[in-house]
Amino acid sequence: MKTAISLPDNLFKQAESTARKLKVSRSALYATALKEFLDRQKADAITQKLNEVYSRESAELDPAFARAQFEAIGEERWS
Repeated sequence: MKTAISLPDNLFKQAESTARKLKVSRSALYATALKEFLDRQKADAITQKLNEVYSRESAELDPAFARAQFEAIGEERWS
């Protein structure tokens, strides 16, 4: 799909320079950058939803469970 966009001159110059360094076309550079941005937005949205879900629940362990967990670990030394 072809599209026309407007970019600030400085951003365009940086993109041109980066495309040359990476030996990719301008279109490939823009497509890669846009995909990475959209993937990050999707991941951020998932994290936000998970934070909403987990914020409704207490993060404290049940005292009996915490005690049993501590006893299971015992006096193990880490070095």
